[in-house]
Amino acid sequence: MRLPVLTMLALLLAGSRAGAQPAAAKAAPPVFIDELTWMEIRDRMLAGTKTVIIGTAGQEQKGPHMVTGEHKYVLQHTTERIARTLGDALIAPIITYVPEGSWEMPLRGHMAKAGSITLPEDRFIELLVHAAKSLRAGGFTTVILIGDSGGNQNGMKAAADQLNAAWKDTGARALFIGDYYTKSTADIRTYLGSLGFPMEAIGSHAGMVDTSELLFVNPALVRRDRLAPGGGFPDSGVNGDPTKATATLGKALVQIKIDNALAQIRALRATTGGF
Repeated sequence: MRLPVLTMLALLLAGSRAGAQPAAAKAAPPVFIDELTWMEIRDRMLAGTKTVIIGTAGQEQKGPHMVTGEHKYVLQHTTERIARTLGDALIAPIITYVPEGSWEMPLRGHMAKAGSITLPEDRFIELLVHAAKSLRAGGFTTVILIGDSGGNQNGMKAAADQLNAAWKDTGARALFIGDYYTKSTADIRTYLGSLGFPMEAIGSHAGMVDTSELLFVNPALVRRDRLAPGGGFPDSGVNGDPTKATATLGKALVQIKIDNALAQIRALRATTGGF
């Protein structure tokens, strides 16, 4: 017996909905605290999630071919992977206002390009300390500081030192994870060199590394028609050759950052009573 066309369509739609339900039910819960209600955060902490990650990015020029928020988008990916792998961590809103130089004239470095925003080092440290103390007041006992930019590293270490001095004998700890950036920078250059890429192609800013990472985590934010060695013109803001960048390389590079961060977090936890 033939079924009417409308009946067949209804059955097909019902089947597709039924097939979609298990996938939706298996969706992992959010790990970014700004995607959770306060009660959901509280319940996660009661279940044992007492670690929170504060990621620091940067609002800076990334050449003619990448959006100025590149560091933030990479951190959204890497911190989520780190938190989910740890299994007992959430992530605070990523901090994008960081030291980028001076706004005094004449402008230099990133600040000479439109869209860059800087924060003095002492204000950056103060921001981190206040954010961490706020999260501690809400019940977190371990604050992890991770930065995707070189200019953030000293300030994050200083903030962690201040927090650990203030939290002495309280059961709370601040962990500065410098290996995410410093060790990974060296490891990434070694890795790319082993693939035959010269240092002038790898570069130091908005070149192969940054561009590959963004192509992997959010390719829509790369202006492929603007890719050019050295940015294509003098003072472009690019050091290196972004035309050599690929999403496949980006996947490997962000994994290096994730692995180095996880290794250091686990090592520090083992020496700080498991916090």
